[in-house]
Amino acid sequence: MTETKNLVIIPTYNEKENIEAIIKAVLSQPVTFEVLIVDDGSPDGTAAIVKDLQKQHAGRLHIIERSGKLGLGTAYITGFKWALTNGYDYICEMDADFSHDPKDLNRLYYACINEKAQLAIGSRYKSGVNVVNWPMGRVLMSYFASVYVRLITGMKIMDTTAGFKCYHRKVLETIKLDKIKLKGYGFQIEMKFSTWKYGFTIIEVPIIFTERQQGASKMSGGIFSEAFWGVIKMKLSSFFKKYEV
Repeated sequence: MTETKNLVIIPTYNEKENIEAIIKAVLSQPVTFEVLIVDDGSPDGTAAIVKDLQKQHAGRLHIIERSGKLGLGTAYITGFKWALTNGYDYICEMDADFSHDPKDLNRLYYACINEKAQLAIGSRYKSGVNVVNWPMGRVLMSYFASVYVRLITGMKIMDTTAGFKCYHRKVLETIKLDKIKLKGYGFQIEMKFSTWKYGFTIIEVPIIFTERQQGASKMSGGIFSEAFWGVIKMKLSSFFKKYEV
């Protein structure tokens, strides 16, 4: 099999409790991944920890430091552009807090390699509800958010808000990244919707999602509201857009 160049993008804001462990876990996987940290000016010193770790992982650990908390979506878009410029074939995204198991990166990668997925999604809802340590209210909100998105968009994806994914570079080259409007968790929905509308092959890989043990969640009511109304606007605007690869 031809060697591929693979990157895992991890956005961070105040993740000093998790950052060293998650980097080492990703870099120790059987599939060879590099890591790009996109840090939004974490006041807790997350970036300094990453830069210190770069001495141990020369050429495999990279960091982009941004000036402030600019949003999840813009962090990933910054990372995607960097990945494309630097010639990566498969570009993954995941959280820094171990809610996504680094071992599952291998499964997402092989869904692309062996099953020809152009987007592999680590799905909490592909085979039931696989979420650990979430309060029932949050489980229901997340699950029915995906139901709502499927209803509005017509996508058959079970976990429409998932943030654990592996893209083939062709997808990111095709999507007009600067035109992605949603910035919070709605960004995850809009990226899947664009991938689906362009006709790329999407496969959901069942995972178990575990709530973070260290640090604080970044979920807020504003993020949820943006996603709720943003999905309707996104669907309406799609009627006036051409999706041609």
